[in-house]
Amino acid sequence: MKKYSKTEVLIANIPYAVMILIGTIIILAGFPFSFWQLGGAAFYTVYGILGSFWIMIFVCPYCAYYNTDGCPCGYGIISARFVKKGEKNCFSEKFQRHIPVIVMLWIIPAAAGIYSLISAWSWSVFIFTAAFVINSYIVLPLVSRKHSCSDCPQKDECPWMRKKHI
Repeated sequence: MKKYSKTEVLIANIPYAVMILIGTIIILAGFPFSFWQLGGAAFYTVYGILGSFWIMIFVCPYCAYYNTDGCPCGYGIISARFVKKGEKNCFSEKFQRHIPVIVMLWIIPAAAGIYSLISAWSWSVFIFTAAFVINSYIVLPLVSRKHSCSDCPQKDECPWMRKKHI
């Protein structure tokens, strides 16, 4: 099992953090100042943070990297502080069941950016929306596959990696 340094763990988390940051900026920049704009941005940011913890609580305990420095994103170590280890043979089932909880993190900012651009064109919103799409739909999955998933002992059972071997 490959062991990941703190620097590698930090690098693995950058695309997700950037996704949440840019998504929040899109909501703030794309709509007029109001309770709904601020509330929407705050909701999205909190949703992004809680989404990580959701995965740590409901998926990580079933991963082979649970509570090891073999976890490329560091979630497995954090997860061990909150929940007990589960059965590894349940990983695929837990992954499929709980990943949909965070899928809206990829959809909300893209939809908000497109809606904002249709309502009132803005180069800044266009640039942030384009950056969001590139980061969230290209960079983040690529980093996940090449960094996190490539050495994973569960990639054959993983719904994300099955039939996508690197």
